[in-house]
Amino acid sequence: MPFDKDLQSIQEMRDAVSRAKEAQMKYLSFSQEQVDDIVKQVAEAAYAKSLELAQMAVEETGMGLVEHKKIKNEVGSMDVYESIKDEKTVGIIGEDRVKKVTEIAYPFGVVAGIIPTTNPTSTAIFKTLISLKTRNAIVVSPHPRAVNCTVEALKICHDAAVKAGAPEGLVGWISKPSMAATNELIKHREIDVILATGGGGLVRAAYSSGKPAYGVGPGNVPVYIEKSAKVSQAVSMIVDSKSFDNGTICATEQAIVVDRNIQQMVMRELKNNGAYILNEEEKAALEKIISPAPGKLNPHIVGQHAVKIAGLAGITVPEDTRVLIAEETRVGKHIPFSIEKLSPIFALYTADSYGEAKDYCLKLLHLGGRGHSLSLHTTNDDVAKEMAIEMPVSRMMVNTLSSIGAVGATTGLKPSLTLGCGSFGGNITSDNVSARHLINIKRMAYGIKEPSIPKASPPVSIKKESKENQEVEQIVEQVLKQVPQNEMDPEQFAEMVNQVIKKYQLQ
Repeated sequence: MPFDKDLQSIQEMRDAVSRAKEAQMKYLSFSQEQVDDIVKQVAEAAYAKSLELAQMAVEETGMGLVEHKKIKNEVGSMDVYESIKDEKTVGIIGEDRVKKVTEIAYPFGVVAGIIPTTNPTSTAIFKTLISLKTRNAIVVSPHPRAVNCTVEALKICHDAAVKAGAPEGLVGWISKPSMAATNELIKHREIDVILATGGGGLVRAAYSSGKPAYGVGPGNVPVYIEKSAKVSQAVSMIVDSKSFDNGTICATEQAIVVDRNIQQMVMRELKNNGAYILNEEEKAALEKIISPAPGKLNPHIVGQHAVKIAGLAGITVPEDTRVLIAEETRVGKHIPFSIEKLSPIFALYTADSYGEAKDYCLKLLHLGGRGHSLSLHTTNDDVAKEMAIEMPVSRMMVNTLSSIGAVGATTGLKPSLTLGCGSFGGNITSDNVSARHLINIKRMAYGIKEPSIPKASPPVSIKKESKENQEVEQIVEQVLKQVPQNEMDPEQFAEMVNQVIKKYQLQ
């Protein structure tokens, strides 16, 4: 009798978490030097297999380009390593001798890693590195369409870590993933924090698990070519960025907004860089392929080449076509070109003014990219600062490729494959998530100020007051008993009460 696949998956997950917990308890005793050596060996091992893992990912998922996934693997391994190698994550990590406060790092414990199908190997490597750097263990749930390549990346990391002295089981995974196992993983009592990269449903589940979680939102990234931009350079970067790995990075530009007085120059440069401009009939045909239902992206176009996507719509384009572009004026869930497409397809909006350009950008972000990223090409620093202040995003790339600039490849941003969207996007952080997000810090503080605490007034005794009241009542009651009924003169009674009170006060 065959075993239930969900039950197998769940049991495998439980075993992996148990091994990870045991390994992490041993890993707690490792010094900063031991941890750093392990992380270095893992990064180098993953980097050495960047091409092999890229080939596996493209073959298994059918998404993206080998050459570009190789670059992402390199960023996820050595670029990430270089950015975290000097960070203190063990023991005392900071001392303020003036304030006499000492900071001490300690890990969360076991990390649950959720990996997307669009960046399966690079994200797995990245999450493993930042977990190991912080003395955490990690158990990964791969995407069902990217199991083999993700598990292979994790095996490379695990074996390199063990060879460098790490406990067995510190890096774990589910080789037969299921939604049931993933849901149980993020709720497992031994899981201490969640790194969720994937669809909106998974991210919401992570935040609803009752565990600390870092989730990321969608990235419907507008790119604004402002009138002062160096048009030729800007367009070249935009097309390179959009076609990078066929648009699978969430920070990739999704819609172009251009000032009208440079629109014709932009259109000419787009064509010179391999863009195909769709006519109205072709646009209508492609809309049905992009979004078969309002607001829903067709998964079969994600990470596919522009020529292949055009063919799905019955459109013949030159073999060297890199991106497909349609002019658009509207924004909404029912407007296919305006949603996040995760493929080399652009909407192009022409703005009659700077204010209208900002309005287009805001509408696109509100549709599905709040908190994520925005791209800008300009030579006007005032415009750049104003956009950075006003736009509801967590990062804004200026005069560079948004896709790889956001992950730190062409900018000074922290190299990361998990980009927080902050409160704009309903996330706990707006940072490029890295090692520092996986440590807690406890603080030892000496007294440095002499307090001046005033002495308290003597408390009023409720019991004493109550006893005194009872005694007064008893005396009055005794007096009343001595007076015959119906023979009480009011003035006489008042005099008797006064005498009782005077007698009581003299006691």
